[in-house]
Amino acid sequence: MISIKDLHKRFMTKTAEVNAVDGVSLEIADGQIYGIMGYSGAGKSTLVRCINFLELPDSGSIEISGFGKVISEGGRMFLERDGSRSPMSEKELRALRRSIGMIFQHFNLLDRSTVFDNIAYPLKYTGKSRQEIEARVDELLGLVDLKDKKYSYPSQLSGGQKQRVAIARALANSPKILLSDEATSALDPDATESILALLKELNRKLGLTIVIITHEMAVIKAIADRVAVMEDGRVVEEGGVYDIFAAPAEKITKKFVGSSSGLEKIDKLIESGAVEAENTDTDKLIRLTFSKESVGEAIISRVSRNYGVDVNLVLANVDVVAGAALGGIVAKISGEKDAVSAALAYIESCGVRTEVIEYVG
Repeated sequence: MISIKDLHKRFMTKTAEVNAVDGVSLEIADGQIYGIMGYSGAGKSTLVRCINFLELPDSGSIEISGFGKVISEGGRMFLERDGSRSPMSEKELRALRRSIGMIFQHFNLLDRSTVFDNIAYPLKYTGKSRQEIEARVDELLGLVDLKDKKYSYPSQLSGGQKQRVAIARALANSPKILLSDEATSALDPDATESILALLKELNRKLGLTIVIITHEMAVIKAIADRVAVMEDGRVVEEGGVYDIFAAPAEKITKKFVGSSSGLEKIDKLIESGAVEAENTDTDKLIRLTFSKESVGEAIISRVSRNYGVDVNLVLANVDVVAGAALGGIVAKISGEKDAVSAALAYIESCGVRTEVIEYVG
């Protein structure tokens, strides 16, 4: 488990102090795929660099299963194990960094070294023999499906293949934690899908705890178990991926969720005049979210039949999130005032999240 408590990291610019990580607390379970998302400047990359101590926090603590709790106080780092606490040595800090693998957006490969040498690089100063290193590299090449690229150079590889080499290198020292900082942002859709499938497979095979930093909700939807949404250095929303998609609470989370759904087109339809957005007692534009319990129900037809209202479907979308269906509809509902109110109440009673769309141009 990774347990983060009240973590702070500040930077000084020429004009101000920036709280890049501002009181973040998170619990990440062993073997979990955990997403941390936010737009540029939200603090997510600084947070992940604090988790592997490439950046030293100003205050707060990070506890990692099997290693202990690292506490930052007054610019000093302490290690707490078995109830005892002592200043953290450079040797202990290096050991902690080696126990956490990390992959990056731009691969960070050595251009003049072969795939073999890139993967072997972290093993050079571990005391392993050449035979042991070669055996480990061959094992890793099998894991990432690149056995035939052992003596190729990065310039001879596709983007997806380069990222597979970077993943193999990050796993060289058999870490239990793998951090991914925007690792698919530079890849095309097919390569992204391939890398996410590989990470999921490694999570299953090796029991890896994977922390994914991204600004792409589609990545979170495809792979993560839980997600934290960051804004201005803080975690503003956190929960299971399905729950966050089904009922986002914060404005920024709603924006992220909308960006991965076909329903986001409603704004453009309103702007173009194709859809009327003015809501009255007898005419409302609504967004409906059907959870896994309600997605297969014939609710719309029952509403129209039983309450005497007209329901005009404008947009519809069904996604698979965390292995379960999640449906969405934008519709225009029209009828007598009391009938419209009763119809909306009935829809909500069926477990469908109902939102009247108030468009502001």
